[in-house]
Amino acid sequence: PGAMVFEKSLTAMVKGIRANRGKESEYITTCIQEIQKEVASKNLATKSMAVLKLTYLTMLGYDMSWATFAVVEVMSHNKFAIKRPGYLASSMSFGENTDVGLLTINLFKKDLGSRSQYESGMAISCLSNICNAQISRDMLNDLLAMLSSSRAYLRKKTVLCLFRVFLKDPPALRTC
Repeated sequence: PGAMVFEKSLTAMVKGIRANRGKESEYITTCIQEIQKEVASKNLATKSMAVLKLTYLTMLGYDMSWATFAVVEVMSHNKFAIKRPGYLASSMSFGENTDVGLLTINLFKKDLGSRSQYESGMAISCLSNICNAQISRDMLNDLLAMLSSSRAYLRKKTVLCLFRVFLKDPPALRTC
């Protein structure tokens, strides 16, 4: 069924890609244009869905580096359901060389102190995936403090995150 009018859900996009066998790249190009408009939206729920769709397209091999700031913006939202796609997108698309250190450090610090163990766990998991030397130096004390958390879930995630931090930045091990 040709290029469909874009619906604002991941499910509709996946169905559209499947419906356009042989013309996937044309359909995905149309989707990316729609997503670019959604990323510019003031509505963070719309932006969050756009980031989720971009994450799916990243798994198919498309570049989403142009949406880095939108991902960080979604990560900073207060609602878990809106921020989760941002953390997923950053875990999958940010690398050691992605320049988001200053933007994300305060965000990680805030989410590590969250009352919700799931928000804190999400931040720890993301941190272990995107960590570089700069982020590890800034976050090391916060991670070490998480080792004394009363929640076993957070302690386990923190130990695994610290392992990744020490692999990426071995001198950080000497500060412990």
